[in-house]
Amino acid sequence: MKIIEAHLVPEGIGNIRLQEYAPTIFTGISTRQGIKKAIKKGMIHVNGVVASTGLWVKPGQKIELFDLELPPSKIYKLRLDVVYEDESIAIINKPGGICVSGNQFRTVQNALPFNLRPSLSSNALPVFRPAHRIDSPTCGLLLIAKTAEAIAHLGDQFENRTIKKRYRAVVIGNLQDKGIIDMDIDGKEAVTSFQLVNKVRSIRNQFLSMVDLFPNTGRTHQLRIHMAALGMPILGDKMYGTEGEILRGKGLFLCAVGLQFIHPQSKKEMDISIDVPYKFGRFMKMEQQRWEKYNSELIDL
Repeated sequence: MKIIEAHLVPEGIGNIRLQEYAPTIFTGISTRQGIKKAIKKGMIHVNGVVASTGLWVKPGQKIELFDLELPPSKIYKLRLDVVYEDESIAIINKPGGICVSGNQFRTVQNALPFNLRPSLSSNALPVFRPAHRIDSPTCGLLLIAKTAEAIAHLGDQFENRTIKKRYRAVVIGNLQDKGIIDMDIDGKEAVTSFQLVNKVRSIRNQFLSMVDLFPNTGRTHQLRIHMAALGMPILGDKMYGTEGEILRGKGLFLCAVGLQFIHPQSKKEMDISIDVPYKFGRFMKMEQQRWEKYNSELIDL
């Protein structure tokens, strides 16, 4: 464990419980909900003892915020594409087919120490921490926090839905130009906006559509579920795709290509984007060529 922040309660403090007081003293966690979670995980100690949410704050108490995560005993030496990095955050281009984190060794989180430089900030985290999740088969931009301040500020932005994400996908079907999908997932609000990029004809699927997807909420598998619900599953989706129309060995045609957020330290607006994977355009071009060739042969007959 590492102490991230420490605070000595001054004289004259009024009647207040720890879960109300802590958000006012820690830069690393600035919301009551975040403090409540930290207390439950045993991350906050008072006078050297693990604290409880109902504890009353008193003058002279020493309140400490710990990070319980330890660096991996063995680093996963996977070379990642680092799109951006400074002392507070990093952004990597996550490869498809690998989990962001988890109990297994082959995770992006275990590969981060092999790719990122340690932060020199006073509240640097002992473990680089992904600020959000991307499905294992999905590739693209993943935001990493390197300090306690960064994880707190980015967490607030995700909670307030001020971080904007753009995904590029290839879906099976003839998609309209634009629209909004408002359909609950597991009883929770889930909203996705979409904008058609282009479409081609396909012998196998009639049409393939390339689309930009903008999740306004962050439910698990939201984009994949929403597109499947439209009857236009994302190409290569083994979980929500139509049986018999799933490509084998080509992966999921879904990539996080854009991120807009406020930098947790400089407070500047960040707008990061990457190129769409080459296979997206290549596959659609080949499908169009096959369709044109097939139909020209029919005409010749």
